[in-house]
Amino acid sequence: MESFDYLFFFEVLTGGLLSGVMYSLVAIGFVLIYKTSGVLNFAQGALLLFAALTFVSLVERGVPFYLALVLTFAIMVLLGIGIERAVLRPLVNKPPITLFMATLGLSYVIEGAAQLLWGTQVHALELGIEDVPFEFYGVFISQFDVFASAVAALMVIGLTLFFRYTRVGLTFRAVADDQFAALAVGLRLPRIWATVWATSGLVALVAGLLWGARSGVQFSLSLVVLKALPVLVLGGFDSIAGAIIGGLLIGASEKLAEVYIGEYFGGGIEGWFAYAIALVFLLIRPSGLFGQKLVERV
Repeated sequence: MESFDYLFFFEVLTGGLLSGVMYSLVAIGFVLIYKTSGVLNFAQGALLLFAALTFVSLVERGVPFYLALVLTFAIMVLLGIGIERAVLRPLVNKPPITLFMATLGLSYVIEGAAQLLWGTQVHALELGIEDVPFEFYGVFISQFDVFASAVAALMVIGLTLFFRYTRVGLTFRAVADDQFAALAVGLRLPRIWATVWATSGLVALVAGLLWGARSGVQFSLSLVVLKALPVLVLGGFDSIAGAIIGGLLIGASEKLAEVYIGEYFGGGIEGWFAYAIALVFLLIRPSGLFGQKLVERV
């Protein structure tokens, strides 16, 4: 019997955890919207694509890197506010399925607008960090994955501090806890929703740049949103902490499963293993690890 290769195990585990951080970043965009308005924003993937495509197209047209970043940030903030005012605000108090279908249709509109503005060709996105491994105590780790995870972690820390210690963040938390109570004390929900959508646009920008640099900026980039769904099921749709933990669990489990049990299923299980885990969670704990449980009292 061959001895277990612990270095290889930790190498696979580390790679999975680093990928999981990037899954979490996409999932946080969902959580921000769902927590305040109860809307499952399926357009988050299209926003991610639009942000990456806008940035790389500006750079290719000679706009300096940091100026393109600022311009794209401004565009995403305005786009988020515009979506809230033009699409979601008229549908307030409508059934959840109506809101979901609105965001689903919106995703196709955004993708179509991106295609109209920037074309359909694949773009290479360079952030100045090469995707090469380095050795850390015998474990080889991708340099780009470490960079992307560090950026995602800083984004998460920044959002946490913003929503916990600023006035806007406190109003956000009040709306997330109870919308009717927030209205009763005079909080203006439309302004808060617009702020949250703008923040979601910022998250889409960061996630779009990181994923675009890893796999190229192309229209399939919007499908990364599907990777966030198992993360949300595990962590809970209304928990930022759940999105982080869920992303780490999904990233690690799918990599380990592919390496250690993939051969028993003919390989290629990394693409669907996360959904199998999510299905099990839906059966035994529908609210996720950190999601709010709704208990009906008799």
